[in-house]
Amino acid sequence: MTTATPRARRHQIQRQSIPENLRDSLRERILNGELKEGEALVQDAIAEEYDVSRMPVREALRQLEAMGLVAMRTHRGAVVTTIPTEQVEELFELRALLECDILGKAVPRMTDQDVADARDILQRLQTSYAQQDMARWGQLNWDFHRSLYLPSHRMQTLAVLQGIHLQTERYVRVHLVVTHGVETAEREHDALLRLCALRETDRAVDFLRDHIVGTGKALVSALRSYRAAL
Repeated sequence: MTTATPRARRHQIQRQSIPENLRDSLRERILNGELKEGEALVQDAIAEEYDVSRMPVREALRQLEAMGLVAMRTHRGAVVTTIPTEQVEELFELRALLECDILGKAVPRMTDQDVADARDILQRLQTSYAQQDMARWGQLNWDFHRSLYLPSHRMQTLAVLQGIHLQTERYVRVHLVVTHGVETAEREHDALLRLCALRETDRAVDFLRDHIVGTGKALVSALRSYRAAL
């Protein structure tokens, strides 16, 4: 008598779903400023705009809420979040603390391939600046910073930092355009990578701190002026 072999469980990998496509589209519209702070996101209107049912819209909004880009308000539905200026300032202070710590651990472990990978991403970021491709700025900026931090093997810290970068990305985009800060960003990214390539850990960490703090101060000042004018 033969014993039947249990059938292996099937695990299906789904391609990107409608809610995920909706989430990505709405996220980009929030980050590029098309959907503004405090703006209501009416489910029926979004469903009609994208020609879908309300169910994937609800799921997309829940995912955006988890990212901190959307807030669900009683009797108001979903609205685009507004981060108080003081909290934007706090986020940059957190970035300075966490990124300087993780870079200090990463630089001594960097290989030539790590540096080459970072340089490739930086070139793509600079190309996106030249092409005014704002949709790619935030992701490529994070990819560049992340590539410098990966040798630290601090994956939990990287996950936290990715969330912080997402929260501040919409403000960074506006700041770069309004203050013509692209040239400064390019110059400082080049200098940071050069210090990392030389394995100058202390100088790289100090430079990164100045880069983040300087960007944060300029952005917060511009944000305060912008909101005061509304």
